[in-house]
Amino acid sequence: MPRHRLLNPTIRLFVGAALISLSPVWVKLVSVSATTSGFYRVLIGGVALALYLLVTGKRLNLSRRAWWILIVASVFLALDLWFWHRSINYIGPGLSTLLANFQVFIMTLAGVFLLRQMPTALQLVAMPLAIVGLGMIVGFDVASLSAEYQWGIVFGLLTAVSYAVYMLLLRASRRDATTRMPSREVAVVSLIAAAILGATALAEGESLALTSAADLSWLAAYGILSHCLGWLFIASSLPEVTPTEAGIALLLQPTLSFIWDILFFGRPMTTMELAGAALALTAIFLGARSRTGPELEQSSK
Repeated sequence: MPRHRLLNPTIRLFVGAALISLSPVWVKLVSVSATTSGFYRVLIGGVALALYLLVTGKRLNLSRRAWWILIVASVFLALDLWFWHRSINYIGPGLSTLLANFQVFIMTLAGVFLLRQMPTALQLVAMPLAIVGLGMIVGFDVASLSAEYQWGIVFGLLTAVSYAVYMLLLRASRRDATTRMPSREVAVVSLIAAAILGATALAEGESLALTSAADLSWLAAYGILSHCLGWLFIASSLPEVTPTEAGIALLLQPTLSFIWDILFFGRPMTTMELAGAALALTAIFLGARSRTGPELEQSSK
């Protein structure tokens, strides 16, 4: 069978989105701390990507400028995971992933203030829709929520900010790149972020030891399936699919994470919360609709 039939880009795109949607599930399943799970995600994923580069004969060939940008990007990737994993533990995989995908709107604001790119009409509509949708999910009276739930929302929004900054830096590091996929850059930032999170876990008094085979298995799945393979499936398919298909894939990730939260962890959902989730997801899709494939290439959580 011809190679292109075996590796249909649309199939790769949606398989990748499905794999990445499982990311918060692995975090919820393990018994290690939030920082430790983030450490193993980027360590295992970074090593897997490094092996991929080695096997395929790809060389780093990064400029000094790119190296410095990637070092700073690694700090924001580490912050992203530090915030996100705590948000997952406080408010669950579904809502934490939805909040993390608010990075679409942070990127829009960055485009306005940093790149002088005026938002489209769809993006202007999407931002208030997302806020209303979030309000329908968590309730408009935030003060009535538990302190842990409030922190979960704050951490989720900080995840979106950190991830948007990370993506902007990753994009800047590829200004002179000659390759389609940022596999080199992601491998580098993954391994540097692993060092940062490992040091952070030790400073927090957390052990990096894995005491159960179950934790090792879940974290290996997290690093290899979601961080490495999921991202490679998506990144390799984006040059061959339409921006609309890429936008739907971006929408599929938080949608599936919500479904996994309900199926695997029994998250209760009222009609109002489901309507709010649908509204927020629609807003995320509209906010991403005008972005191109290469820009979406770095948007996988």
